[in-house]
Amino acid sequence: MLTTAALGVFAVLSGVRARFDDDDGQTLAEYGLIVTTIAVGVVILAGILFRGALIQSFNSASSCLNGSC
Repeated sequence: MLTTAALGVFAVLSGVRARFDDDDGQTLAEYGLIVTTIAVGVVILAGILFRGALIQSFNSASSCLNGSC
């Protein structure tokens, strides 16, 4: 699953790079798109990797708010 996600991010980045690969150079907007794509991929990957810890943390905080801490 992790390999599939990494390959998906790589494919997207390769497509973005191929689309904007020209002699004129890249503009700030194009760099912004690349950085945004990478950031979204990292957030999704972190959510997948730390899913159990995130669920446990939210359950612990919820139980504390309900007064059973």
